[in-house]
Amino acid sequence: MKSYVKFETPKEVQTKALEAVKVAADTGKIRKGANEATKSIEAGNATLVVIAQDVDPEEVVMHIPILCAEKNVPFCYVATKKELGTAAGLPVACAAVAIEKPGNAAELARDIIEKLAKEGKYEAKKQEMPMKQPEAEEGKKEEAAQKKKGRTKKKE
Repeated sequence: MKSYVKFETPKEVQTKALEAVKVAADTGKIRKGANEATKSIEAGNATLVVIAQDVDPEEVVMHIPILCAEKNVPFCYVATKKELGTAAGLPVACAAVAIEKPGNAAELARDIIEKLAKEGKYEAKKQEMPMKQPEAEEGKKEEAAQKKKGRTKKKE
């Protein structure tokens, strides 16, 4: 086992994690690769991080479990980076993936987080990270998009 692997992820959780990555890639938003996953964690956007166990050199991902613990982001491991890359929709291997918006994988992600918490691998804060974007934020984005197009209503 590599030095950055903090715990053994059960096979069932690994399978669900790969499925969650695949579904989130299609219906939500994911960040692929160690650098992108790191940015997502630091920005507070990651809801679940999946790390491959066979990354070489280890230094590529060894900071991710520590960062996840600091930011209280749940994470788990899968056996190979090839499997993770395939699940993320890439033709190449991938060391880490951060799920930002799970989309249709929200239920899967919740199951994984619950299993990790039950096994003592993750301690959830009292206030869980939202699995869905708040409506107020969506309204702001829509307003910004309309301003870009020049279709905003002028206040008189």
